[in-house]
Amino acid sequence: MNENSCSFHNEKELRDGQVESVSAGCPPPCDEDNSALLAFSGIPLPLQISELKNHGILQALTAEANGWEPAVMNTEVLRAQEEWEAVDSIQPETGSRASSDQPGQLISFSEALQHFQTVDLSSFKKRIQPTIRRTGLAALRHCLFGPPKLHQGLREERDLVLTIAQCGLDSQDPMHGRVLQTIYKKLTGSKFDCALHGDHWEDLGFQGTNPATDLRGAGFLALLHLLYLVMDSKTLLMAQEIFRLSRHHIQQFPFCLMSVNITRITIQALREECLSRECNRQQKVIPVVNSFYAAAFLRLAHVWRTQHKTISDSGFVLRDLEVLAKKSPRRLLKTLEIYLAGVSKGQASLLGAQKCAGPQAPPSKDLTFTGVCDLPPHSSEGTWLI
Repeated sequence: MNENSCSFHNEKELRDGQVESVSAGCPPPCDEDNSALLAFSGIPLPLQISELKNHGILQALTAEANGWEPAVMNTEVLRAQEEWEAVDSIQPETGSRASSDQPGQLISFSEALQHFQTVDLSSFKKRIQPTIRRTGLAALRHCLFGPPKLHQGLREERDLVLTIAQCGLDSQDPMHGRVLQTIYKKLTGSKFDCALHGDHWEDLGFQGTNPATDLRGAGFLALLHLLYLVMDSKTLLMAQEIFRLSRHHIQQFPFCLMSVNITRITIQALREECLSRECNRQQKVIPVVNSFYAAAFLRLAHVWRTQHKTISDSGFVLRDLEVLAKKSPRRLLKTLEIYLAGVSKGQASLLGAQKCAGPQAPPSKDLTFTGVCDLPPHSSEGTWLI
């Protein structure tokens, strides 16, 4: 009995000794976590936080686990966790141009037009003169032989067009910025936004670094016309061809300034009721005005290329274009229809782009451009900077 008892106690002591030795060789759970934390001590803080999250240690240290609460690392780890969780809430600084309208997104003509249809333009509308005032024989001649008057139901749409022409470019308006960005991207093929002021606007044919200074006499309607030109798949091809012609090493001209002048001609044709017949026929004003603008630009480009015009001829070419446009608007519109039909069928352009190909000169800042507002009535000579 004593031998058995001794044997039992010896075996128990042996087992207890093995358990104690095993326990002595293994650190407690908290030591294991501490050793893991020490392993990250040489890593930069952001990487430490990431690794701690990946290993589940951060969560373990910031919550009670089996009644154990870390004493030394608790405050530091909590602070690290707060910094990590704050990363997702940090927003990039975008400056004054930030808006919910996403300035980097292209804008369509209809979206830009809708903007003007919904905002209050009453202060600008007061400035418009819808029609030319005629007196004496001029009024009698216009009454007897002139174009028909615009239908009453279309006059509000006409007034909207003329009111937009009174609006300037506001760099603080996100929609205005998107219109500029869209024009720039479509003409240059760039996928990136550009600054609203800078030398890159001179590359497009504005006279200075701020497009707003070149809209005299046409207002924001000039930019809407450019937007219309580049956002329609058919007229975009025409716009790109004219843009290439404007960069010809000999026949170069400021593309956007020329466009602004054609918008001026369009405004005058509308006010002089030259477009009334076509507007009455289509029961629309804005589509007719847009088509007339595009047709006039197409005509100018055709004359410019085929007659080998240069920048010194700009004022005279625009003056002749204005006379033709007011006298035969239907002829211009028909030419545009033929061109667009050819584009849809994949036929060669009326501009003969293959003949325009050649060295392209960088836009010259020394070009002297004459616009339609710069030549006195019935003048046939003279050149002034717009």
